[in-house]
Amino acid sequence: MQLDKIRGRELDQLFQAILNLETLEECYIFFDDLCTVNEIKAMAVRLEVARMLQEGYTYHQIEQETGASTATISRVKRCLNYGTQGYQLALDKLKKMKRCEKA
Repeated sequence: MQLDKIRGRELDQLFQAILNLETLEECYIFFDDLCTVNEIKAMAVRLEVARMLQEGYTYHQIEQETGASTATISRVKRCLNYGTQGYQLALDKLKKMKRCEKA
């Protein structure tokens, strides 16, 4: 796992800070200070690319809808297929949350 190379107090602190945010508004506020607008958008696009790949969209469809480069799409696909399943974990939790909201 690549994170083993960077794991440490600072990264633990960052993740704990994120885990302690309670609302979308708190996330917007924190990430606005933490990241540039382009960094935030890039992360959001990667998650959307992962969702679309899971749902069977083609590279062309993903590129057209998200503006992601084929290099980004390929990297996300590689993570989905050979990574630590982080995208899968997050997408599963989002699906579960949406089902609960509909119920």
